[in-house]
Amino acid sequence: MKVKQISVCFVKPKSEWLPPESKHPYHLSPLDYPNLFSQYIQKGLLFHKPPHFFMPIFLHRLKNSLSTALLHFYPLSGRLVTITNHHHLHPSISIYVDCVNSPGAKFIHATLDITISDFLSPIDVPSVVYSLFDNHKAVNYDGHSLPLLSLQVTELLDGIFIGCSLNHAIGDGASYWNFFTMLSEIFQSPSPKHISISRPPVLKRWFPDGDGPIVNLPFNLPEKFMNRFKGPKFRERIFHFSAESIAKLKAKANADCGARGTISSLQSLTAFVWRSITRARRISEEQPTHCIMMANNRAKLEPPLSENYFGNVTKYLKVDANAEELVGKELGWAAWKLHDVVVNNTNKKFRETIEERLQSIHTIQVGRIFEPNTVLMASSPRFNKYGVEFGMGKAVTLRSGYSNKWDGKVTIYPGHEGGGSVDLEICLLPQNMVNLESDFEFMVAVSSSH
Repeated sequence: MKVKQISVCFVKPKSEWLPPESKHPYHLSPLDYPNLFSQYIQKGLLFHKPPHFFMPIFLHRLKNSLSTALLHFYPLSGRLVTITNHHHLHPSISIYVDCVNSPGAKFIHATLDITISDFLSPIDVPSVVYSLFDNHKAVNYDGHSLPLLSLQVTELLDGIFIGCSLNHAIGDGASYWNFFTMLSEIFQSPSPKHISISRPPVLKRWFPDGDGPIVNLPFNLPEKFMNRFKGPKFRERIFHFSAESIAKLKAKANADCGARGTISSLQSLTAFVWRSITRARRISEEQPTHCIMMANNRAKLEPPLSENYFGNVTKYLKVDANAEELVGKELGWAAWKLHDVVVNNTNKKFRETIEERLQSIHTIQVGRIFEPNTVLMASSPRFNKYGVEFGMGKAVTLRSGYSNKWDGKVTIYPGHEGGGSVDLEICLLPQNMVNLESDFEFMVAVSSSH
């Protein structure tokens, strides 16, 4: 299975329709800078190829839709720019997005001679999926020379895969899915010149206490702080949890700690996965384990930010426990620890985290953040991922690229049937995955897997 690239071009918004502010530097916020060291967001959707489908017309229309979408999300057509301050005592750099001097977003047409059935049939997610996305293994700092946004349309024998790669220093998961959804909305508009969208992004950057852009970061040459994380080889599988299965986990977690209804479905599922993966790792009882959840803090800030704010407003919520107590105690014990850290995720604590990030920004690297025996629950089942249709109806499935994956990374998707069901994309070292597949408690809760 090999992806064949047919054509590549760059797409820009019509300059005469752009707002005046698009001509000025688009500064990153303190919440954006740490993501310079991670990799691009890569998510995509697989669709059945509609009857009488004609690829040239589809591509032409999608390019026009992308050009229109970039009127609203104009930073995605830019490139990163670094200015170096050569002061001999305090060398520093400043980074911003230049939306003018750029070829635009990248648009790729490719083919893959397999069927949807071939795509879905392997037990593990096949490595060819990584070829369905651009900017493979790139870190976000590479946005100086690479596009901040790439869209790859790959034609299967009976399907269409649309993979989107977005620079994580420009936006988080909420920003990503808002862009992807609005692109689909524009594509499906009856008017080719339709420029009004239901959820326009809020592009005005947020800064603590309104301080304005950071113009000097406390380091010089990027090579001194850039660490291109390369994880070990792992296996990757999709495990499906029905709404009924998750409801049972929630009821058990609440019953365990006598707080019926307090612990959420997601906290219960996260606790269950944390305990299951820890068992699968076969680590000694005294070893520490860690669980990290990603929190969208737009509503936590005071005053709150719009849900349409385009940028990074996430926080790592971390819980620690040694292996013996995590596995030995009931599900509700772990779920309550997760519940407690969510409840205590306040505006005050979030602002303290921002200050800490700025003081040690050069250490925000994937290999340093995630300690051994960590489980990271990324993305959210609340994003309307299956609402992205591009006129082809509901997608068959979701997949992600190579980016930001390692042993213990779990990506959460809404289940295809909806109703509170969830798909978990789990990455584990090969032997750990074998152990998880043999875990009776885990596999009983799983409704299906592929």
